[in-house]
Amino acid sequence: MDDLDSQSDVYSHNNNYVTWTRAGCSAGGLASFLHCDNFTSYLPANASVKCSSDAGFFLDERDIGLNHTIRSFYDDLITLQGVEQNLDKNCTSSLFYPKQCFFPQYALPFIRTPFFILNSAYDVFQFHHILVPPSADLQGRWNRCKLNPIACNTNQLDNLQAFRKDMLAALRLFFEYSRRGGMFINSCFAHCQSESQDTWFAPNSPRIHNKKQLEIGTLGEGSLRKLTVNILVTLPAIT
Repeated sequence: MDDLDSQSDVYSHNNNYVTWTRAGCSAGGLASFLHCDNFTSYLPANASVKCSSDAGFFLDERDIGLNHTIRSFYDDLITLQGVEQNLDKNCTSSLFYPKQCFFPQYALPFIRTPFFILNSAYDVFQFHHILVPPSADLQGRWNRCKLNPIACNTNQLDNLQAFRKDMLAALRLFFEYSRRGGMFINSCFAHCQSESQDTWFAPNSPRIHNKKQLEIGTLGEGSLRKLTVNILVTLPAIT
């Protein structure tokens, strides 16, 4: 951070203001939620700072066996790394279970820096490790469905649709009331969508206002709210 601070001083000297964007994918996207405001605090007061997360909105959701597998995993991780003290104090003081603030859905309302969220409502990592972790499917009944959603049976599709609805519900308040943030939530079976140049910058890649998502400069200019799609999510990818 000291090196980052010295660099920002250089840019501030050469410009009226400097724009910084803190972005990450998967675990890096989760880090954006957890450290966005702290990152901002290291920069000059005249810096324009925005944060974004690609596939980092990990949901606090029960698995198909109704167990809190991911919550238990995060609890152990927080204890192992001793990071509870670093979680947002406003968030931890508002919850009976402070460690839940490691989940973006609880931390998001307390983030002050403009924030843009890119995520799939059918995030495949969360499908495979939160909704249907190996511990919840010892018989392997979900194996074919995991490999190809077309192979999912009616009950499995219902579980996937319920997961999608819960993710949208967790994002709804931010979607409806945030004036400094934005989001693009789609129905792709994907994880970390913006990393692949071949697909993300292809002629048929996702666009908002005729701009390729996360195109260089897009997050640095204007309001993130303007980058939010008018509907919360595309039609379900599976019926």
